[in-house]
Amino acid sequence: MKIWKLYLSEFIGTALLIGIGVSFVILDFGKGSPVVSLIPSPGIRRALTGFLFGGTGMLVTFSPVGKWSGAHINPVVTFSFWMKGKIKSAMAIGYVIAQFLGAAAGAFPLLFWGSIGKTVDYGTTIPEKGAAAAVLGEAATTFCLIAGLFLFLGYKRLRPFTPVLFPFLYAVMVYFEAPISGTSTNPARSFGPSLASGVWSGWWVYWIGPMLGAFIAVSIQSKWFKMLEIEVAKVYHFEHDPFKVFKI
Repeated sequence: MKIWKLYLSEFIGTALLIGIGVSFVILDFGKGSPVVSLIPSPGIRRALTGFLFGGTGMLVTFSPVGKWSGAHINPVVTFSFWMKGKIKSAMAIGYVIAQFLGAAAGAFPLLFWGSIGKTVDYGTTIPEKGAAAAVLGEAATTFCLIAGLFLFLGYKRLRPFTPVLFPFLYAVMVYFEAPISGTSTNPARSFGPSLASGVWSGWWVYWIGPMLGAFIAVSIQSKWFKMLEIEVAKVYHFEHDPFKVFKI
């Protein structure tokens, strides 16, 4: 396998996550969308949005794109695997660059939503309750993401079902936490729509919060849950480990 395939995989996977996943945010909350009148309850729409966003990530993970690179499609997932020593530093940097480029590529098609998309800044995440609350919200939800991911990956019986975790986890997290920060858990997910909309309110929150949450989750797992063995930096398709091939 050529190393460029791994980076291309992260680029495509992140672009799909942003282009499709964030479109559900616009569809479910944009003014003028039929979904708003069809489902008047904001809470139900939040849960639905989280489920569909997580479902998008799940499908990317199952796809050939996920098979190549492991479907990180999130810098804090790459960071977490790096903390566990499952991906080398130079390759991790390449993954993160590919993720941000993919986020940019996936975000600009969101502009085709026009006036409906503009009413929600094309899915841009904004600290609704202040920066401090948003940092804590992002840290908590990202902690749940990484802890859940490592729990499933660490138990061999759960490992094959790891991608199925995402729709249900995000449905719960978005339902409860989205009014605080928008529930990003992913710096690339926040970067793309901000780039498209030009709205950068509290952009640093979506770095600090997710990184903090991931660091705490990995630290706790490494110290108190060592029985959870993370074998390879992949979310699915565990049959081969491309990370041992490239010495970077």
